[in-house]
Amino acid sequence: MSDQPTQALLPGRQGMLVRLQAETGQRPGLLDVVHRYTDGLGAEPGTEIFIVHVDPDDEDIVWLYEVFRDDQALVDHRSTSGFAMLMEELPEYLASPPGVLRMDPMRMSVQQGALEEDLSL
Repeated sequence: MSDQPTQALLPGRQGMLVRLQAETGQRPGLLDVVHRYTDGLGAEPGTEIFIVHVDPDDEDIVWLYEVFRDDQALVDHRSTSGFAMLMEELPEYLASPPGVLRMDPMRMSVQQGALEEDLSL
């Protein structure tokens, strides 16, 4: 195994950072919905990166980082049954509408071991 990270330029990708504010004490339920959605990402080949983060300073915040292959992949993402489930079930747990910051990813660097570790939940 190489100690060098995998590098990639990401022209044309669409990215977004999504902030989800759960109702007080509802982050576990929100995470359940997000995890069930994430389990179905195999049906979204254009969703290239989807990372779920919990905020270490606020027990009611969840962050999502998403990268889509192109504009069409983003459109396709929003038309899946998994996304429909997410949009139907999330509001029950949210204190406010999701905050979305759109980005144009330029470059990615991933250490080889990061994706080889046991990430089972």
